[in-house]
Amino acid sequence: MDEWAHRFEANRSRLRAMAQRMLGSRAEADDAVQEAWLRLSRVDAREVENFAGWLTTVVARVCLDVLRARKTRGEQPLEDAPEPALDCNEGPEQEAELADGVGIALLVVLETLAPAERVAFVLHDMFDLPFEEIAPIVGRSPIAARQLASRARRRVQGASMTPEADRARQRELVSAFLAASRGGDLVALLEVLDPDVALRADAAAVQASASRPGAPALAPVVHGAAAVADTFKGRAKAARLALIDGAVGAVFAPGGEPRVAFEFAIEDGRIVEMGLVADPLRLRQIELAMLDE
Repeated sequence: MDEWAHRFEANRSRLRAMAQRMLGSRAEADDAVQEAWLRLSRVDAREVENFAGWLTTVVARVCLDVLRARKTRGEQPLEDAPEPALDCNEGPEQEAELADGVGIALLVVLETLAPAERVAFVLHDMFDLPFEEIAPIVGRSPIAARQLASRARRRVQGASMTPEADRARQRELVSAFLAASRGGDLVALLEVLDPDVALRADAAAVQASASRPGAPALAPVVHGAAAVADTFKGRAKAARLALIDGAVGAVFAPGGEPRVAFEFAIEDGRIVEMGLVADPLRLRQIELAMLDE
């Protein structure tokens, strides 16, 4: 336990800084970090493969619970905003960047975000965690976690777009993608895809595609607009617009039974990432609502 205590102290400054940005309160941040220590003392060392990652996940989940409880009760954060000076073990450049992220103006904007948006934004944009690690913390897919952070980023940068307008933009782009895919229009597909777009299909989606006669099997990961456009040319004919965890996507649901969900991450008017989800367990966890076309 002495070794764990030493390793925990080596991570304390980073954890505290992360919690302060999420909660806007030194006292609540300290409580979140202390809770992580208490939980650490109750687990088997053999269960913790990535020590820093485990602590980050615990603190982030504690903060998410606090933010959700705060929203439910309609509470304001504690009055003590973080000070610009940080005690993180960072170099001068990183320390300056972190200091820029704790200003009162930013905290005011962060308070307007939904809890999951705030956590996703802080973890990714301020602490450089990949969305694959953020996803289980906020209970979403990596693409949905990316959408959360993207929406939060637009608010932080001063974009005035309302959630309704944001969703309308998503719908327009996803509709254009589906129309181009159904019509086999490569040019139109390339117009809506970011040049560096990535398509990720889960194992169930890959297996399902391989069992369809006459259709090329999906690869687990496809990179680049040309490759993704070629993959979807003439495909998605039976997919229909749907809300997937609150974001516009599409679903293949013969007989009303969802078989494949199409998730889209959209930035700067283009699709930057797509995900195909066919795993039955994951499909049951998705909040899904069909949209009229």
